Amino acid sequence: MKLHTHEWGTGDRVALLVHGIMSDHRTWRRVGPALADKGYRAIGVDLRGHGASGRGAYGAEIFADDLVETLPAGAELAIGHSLGALALSLAVERLAPARAVYSDPAWALGNAGSVDPAMFVQFKRVTRGVIAGFNPRWEAADVDIEVATVAAWDPDTAHALAGRYAVDRTPAAPVVPSLVQVAGLGRLVDEARKAELRLRGFEVRTVEGAGHTIHRDDFDAFMESLDGWV
Repeated sequence: MKLHTHEWGTGDRVALLVHGIMSDHRTWRRVGPALADKGYRAIGVDLRGHGASGRGAYGAEIFADDLVETLPAGAELAIGHSLGALALSLAVERLAPARAVYSDPAWALGNAGSVDPAMFVQFKRVTRGVIAGFNPRWEAADVDIEVATVAAWDPDTAHALAGRYAVDRTPAAPVVPSLVQVAGLGRLVDEARKAELRLRGFEVRTVEGAGHTIHRDDFDAFMESLDGWV
C-alpha cells in the first residue's frame, strides 16, 4: 500500500520518519523541521490504519512492506519510534539507509507483557485531559496532536501486535549502523536487553527521565542523543 507522506525541507539529504501506534506523521512536528534545518528532506509517513493512509489487513511485516513501497531507498537516515521502529527494522535491508535510529523500539512485546487490544480501543475515547495527565512534560501542541491522531487511527491495528503476534522481533544484528535510543522511564528496553543489544552490535543510548515518546517528552534531549547520527 502506498502510504500518505508529509515532507519538511528540501535538502539534498533524505531522512525517513516512522511513527508509533495511535500516531501519524504529525508526531514529528518538531523533529521534521529540526532535520530540515540541518539540510535534510525529511519524509514522515502515516502507517496504514493511521492518519490519512488507507486501511486493510494489519501486521508487522505488512507495515514494513508498505514502507518499502512508499519510501525511497538509500536515505541517509531513518528513524522509527515504537511500532515504527519495529516496521523499520523489518524493512531496513530493503530500504538500505546509511544509518538507522530505533527510538524505544517495540521489538520484544512478549517480554513487555501481552498487548491487550481492548486497552487500545479504550483510547479511542480518551480525553485531552487524560492525555495531558499521562504526559505532563508534553507541550500543549503535542497533546492536541495526540487527540487528533487517535481520532484518525484504526484500533484494529493493535491486533497485529497481540496474542500470537506479540513475539520477540529483536534483530539478531544491525543491518546498517544503528542506534537504539532508550526511554529512561520506558518499559520496552530494560538493562539486560540494553546489554544484549550492545553485544549484537547496536549502539545504545538512554535518555534519562524521558517517557516512551522521547521526542515529545524531552525534545532537546532527544536531539542531543542523536549527536553523530544526524
